[in-house]
Amino acid sequence: MKQRPFFSLVFSILAVILLVCCSSDDSSSDTVTPPATVAVPAVYNKIYGATSITSDGTYITIKTTGQPDHVSVYYPSGNALYESFSGTTFGGNTFVKNPNTITARTYTFKIPLNPQVSTNHAATPLGAMGVAINGIPLYNQYAGPNQPLTNEVMSFDKYYGHPTATGSYHYHVEPLFLTTVKVTKSSLLGFLLDGFPVYGPEENGAAITNAMLDAYHGHTGVTADYPNGIYHYHINNTDPYINGSGFYGTPGTVTQ
Repeated sequence: MKQRPFFSLVFSILAVILLVCCSSDDSSSDTVTPPATVAVPAVYNKIYGATSITSDGTYITIKTTGQPDHVSVYYPSGNALYESFSGTTFGGNTFVKNPNTITARTYTFKIPLNPQVSTNHAATPLGAMGVAINGIPLYNQYAGPNQPLTNEVMSFDKYYGHPTATGSYHYHVEPLFLTTVKVTKSSLLGFLLDGFPVYGPEENGAAITNAMLDAYHGHTGVTADYPNGIYHYHINNTDPYINGSGFYGTPGTVTQ
């Protein structure tokens, strides 16, 4: 029987090796490369109460536990931040404690990175409509469907917040801990779900009245965080407090 030449045999072996290597390279090309990390603009670092803040280039995702970093009569008595409270609260009302207790939540706020004015100005929901810089949800001017806060304000604690029956602590009005302890009355206090920032009851040291704001409780102008100007809301102590006739922009989402 005629034998195959030595060099022919070597060539065949090399061909098989190359085929295997090429097949291996082809399969590796199917590996999914994770998306690059998108930098979070520095202004969002002011949300010091977040457990995480990320961006996908379209939305900013903010996660928080919703637990205040200040004392409250609504913490369980064994909590280090529990503090008894009595006397007067918001609006000079006599404080009346509600039966609820602060509990940890798992909030995920997803807001537009580049907020834009909306054409329909959707109504704000009952529940979280934004987030304060200490991670506490911001609620609108209602205690229930079209029910004013008239009676509910009596249950606001020392720093003008209180919890729901499910333990969700929140602010409807000026968060005093932020405006008198952590920052100032002219500072950035948070963001609503439409991505537009929320500032305190003063601007450059001057009080902001409702007459100075539009139907959504905001206006456009330069701020310390936005030197080129931006639409922004103001919290003050006159109804509707934080937001008026709906979101100025298109809202993102919140889950808990």
